[in-house]
Amino acid sequence: MSTTTRKIRESDSLLRIVFPPGEAILPKDGENNVLITSALPYCNNVPHLGNIIGSTLSADVFARNRRTLYICGTDEYGTATETQALKEGVTPKELCDKYNELHRETYKWFEIGFDYFGRTSTPLHSEISQSIYLNLKHNGYLEIQTKEQTYCEGCQKFLADRFVEGTCPHCSADDARGDQCDVCARTLDAIDLINPRCLVNRTHSVTTRSSEHMYVKLDKLQPLTEAWIKKSWKEGKWSANSVINAEGEIVDARMKQGLRPSPVTRDLQWGVPVPIEGPEDETMRGKVLYVWFDAPIGYPSITANYTPKWKQWWFNQQNVRLYQFMGKDNVYFHTVYWPAVQLGDERPWTMLHHLSTTEYLNYEGGKFSKSHNRGVFGPAAKETGIPSTVWRFYLLSVRPESSDAMFSWDECIAANNNILLNNFGNFVNRATKFIASQYNSVVPEGDVPGPLSPNDEVDAEFISDVNGLIKDYTDAMDSVKLRLGLQTVMLLSSRGNTYLQSSGLNKTLMTENPKRCAQVVTRALNLIYSLSALIHPFMPATSESILEQINAPPRSVPEVFSIDILPGHQIGKPEHLFKRIDEKMADAWRAKFGGQPSAAAPAAEAKADATHVAPGMSKRKAAAAAKKTAVTKADGPKSPEVLAWEQKVADQGNVVRELKSRPKTKEVEDEITANVEILKKLKGELAELQKQSA
Repeated sequence: MSTTTRKIRESDSLLRIVFPPGEAILPKDGENNVLITSALPYCNNVPHLGNIIGSTLSADVFARNRRTLYICGTDEYGTATETQALKEGVTPKELCDKYNELHRETYKWFEIGFDYFGRTSTPLHSEISQSIYLNLKHNGYLEIQTKEQTYCEGCQKFLADRFVEGTCPHCSADDARGDQCDVCARTLDAIDLINPRCLVNRTHSVTTRSSEHMYVKLDKLQPLTEAWIKKSWKEGKWSANSVINAEGEIVDARMKQGLRPSPVTRDLQWGVPVPIEGPEDETMRGKVLYVWFDAPIGYPSITANYTPKWKQWWFNQQNVRLYQFMGKDNVYFHTVYWPAVQLGDERPWTMLHHLSTTEYLNYEGGKFSKSHNRGVFGPAAKETGIPSTVWRFYLLSVRPESSDAMFSWDECIAANNNILLNNFGNFVNRATKFIASQYNSVVPEGDVPGPLSPNDEVDAEFISDVNGLIKDYTDAMDSVKLRLGLQTVMLLSSRGNTYLQSSGLNKTLMTENPKRCAQVVTRALNLIYSLSALIHPFMPATSESILEQINAPPRSVPEVFSIDILPGHQIGKPEHLFKRIDEKMADAWRAKFGGQPSAAAPAAEAKADATHVAPGMSKRKAAAAAKKTAVTKADGPKSPEVLAWEQKVADQGNVVRELKSRPKTKEVEDEITANVEILKKLKGELAELQKQSA
């Protein structure tokens, strides 16, 4: 807390509501209680940028500045986890412990503020999942079906699809999986594979056997589900890319053809055990619930691990609205499958109100691929040196709301340099530095407190524009049009820049018209205070930095522009909110995250060059030239580490130059000395990196 003088307008609605840490958030009767979930990430890998913008980051933005409970966690059961654990030589539990922590670290770095981030491998998850299964059974919505499955004679167990590989019956590729062939992209049934092999031990004999499984009667539940979809879609204004079109017609192919019974059990070990009530259930003994059945149950079960009063959120249709965020590939399970299960359970579940989905975010002309080293995955974003707040801004500015979007390093850098630095950051820094340098950091006498009149004699157009943009922002955020909300914030900061420019804010204005100058800086500072609230959902760290610089408490989103920071208020120390990123870093990051050529490439190219002798050049000279070319190509471009340190040296040089431009005082001289030492250290480290590169 700053010890400098604060003068803020007193108002019950001005300051942002902050919930006490450690106190469970519960819905209140008569209030707008919002329950938010983002699609539970699989616990067998780390998320890439497309996963983050598609669910967790988008949900985080909507969860801020309003009374909400935001729940998420890792989806840990199923074949995918068992398969990955097998590859890594660990148990499924050990694998989930590892990746749950990696997910937590990634989201924490991206400033994604869950109220609770849990996991599905908990006793409460099993208990709630089993209760839903039994309710479906008692209500007549389950049936047993017998299916042929692959069976490993050596392992003496049925094999899930991903534990089987063999020859594709369509294209003859020899490494097709039991669920899909990656060569011809056909969906497969494991029993159709030619020469099937067990992935646990390829020498084992694989045959087919009959196995009984429980199925949920989605066909019987379809009429109830269709009626619910049409009602919820209309009331909640779902995203366009869902199972129903703008005219209210259900367009999902599975529903149009008629839903079929869907499996809810699997022959696995890693999962929720199927509950056994009596002799009629003995054929289900030793089986687990299918991951697609129990995964959505993770939302209420994770909430139950957060608070024992979880039913106040999940059995409260009158007072709670559920908002769910996900990529388009998860739409069916959240709008058809899971709601059908909730309806079949016949308890008063809190069901989906608003669906917010995204299309795909691709990477530099292709798809994200961990195996091909293409794209930024999880913690790797931190390695770039780009602050998390800039990452958030860029990802949200390209959020693929209506069509697929493309991640681009050039655009990412331009977003920082041209929009954040030159627009938003410039407005904040210009206004605060003027107050600091010309008014000794104290807000001068200018405006009376309270809302500003649109009939203002000098600033009517400015006030009208700002109020219009604040309304646009509120409408966009309430409608979950997050990209539009962020664009509106940038329009407001741009309007602030043009206001300072058209007002002629400088020393001359302060000398010749001190009253007008005081009015301009007071209004600019209060617009910055409003921007601190508007930018908070998108860039919380930037919001905190603004509040520290203007020495003000967190505020709520205003309904109209008003003077809330009063004359006599002392601001903090102005600082640049953003730093310039060198455009050359784009090539370095492409090399690091876009799939690098093999080390043999320069030598191969040099050999090819040696076979070509230019006219008039002897073979001896051609060989020497080829050797020189090989050395040059082997050196190649600067490494990402070298370029990163060059950027650090350049940034630190700017710090020293800025300090040297200040009036000379003992404090400034000491600061210059300290920062010069930092600069020398960075230059030494750069020289060492260059030597290692060479």
